[in-house]
Amino acid sequence: MARNKVIKGDYAGCSVGSSFGIPYISTSFTKSINLTKENIASYEIFDETKSKSAASIAGRGLIGGFLLGPAGMLAGALSAKAKGSYLVALQFKDGAKCLLDIDEKIYKAIAKQMF
Repeated sequence: MARNKVIKGDYAGCSVGSSFGIPYISTSFTKSINLTKENIASYEIFDETKSKSAASIAGRGLIGGFLLGPAGMLAGALSAKAKGSYLVALQFKDGAKCLLDIDEKIYKAIAKQMF
């Protein structure tokens, strides 16, 4: 599961978020750096992981089993949603570098801003 944090490099330990479609690194309580093409020179995806939540698998399996029996239980468990986790390296225009561990929502926001 993604931590939505800077895990290495400049800004290590800072949290990463997204507000109104603009991704940012929160450097302090009142300061943040927007992750837009005005600030970012380049980015690279190092790892993309898709995983399914055990709670989602169990919940969907139970509902499917209740509605349709054993076949429904299997179908429900297989329909659990996969969540993405991404390791993304950023190179800022000012020379700073960092490695982010982010979820799919923030990754998509960064990709949109960089296009």
